[in-house]
Amino acid sequence: MCGRSMWRWPMAPAVWEEEIWSCLWCHAATHVGGEWFEISRPPYLPTGMRWEGAVADGLTAGVSHAFGIFDRTLCGIQETGMSPSDHWWLPEREDACGACREAADAIDDRWPQAMRGEKARVSVARRL
Repeated sequence: MCGRSMWRWPMAPAVWEEEIWSCLWCHAATHVGGEWFEISRPPYLPTGMRWEGAVADGLTAGVSHAFGIFDRTLCGIQETGMSPSDHWWLPEREDACGACREAADAIDDRWPQAMRGEKARVSVARRL
């Protein structure tokens, strides 16, 4: 997405041989492979629509953390069994973790301006 280093998600081998790579800088995920051997990158989403809330037994009650793409919160907390919730993490809420909010703002600033428009999403599939 932004041309920086990518990290390959560890995944069990599957029939369709899909790989997911995430940028260590802007956190954009690129999917490669799958049934149609597609390469797709996500569209830009504003901060309040990009992150799910983090759920784990070890997280402090009353503080809402953003679940990051590297199995930890955006502020760096990693708990056994942590997962994303079914709900958006909303940085404007009073209970939102301040460190997660700062990280989300920094990541948002890193997303290339040229890749923020509706037509910026990249998706290429192999022709059959």
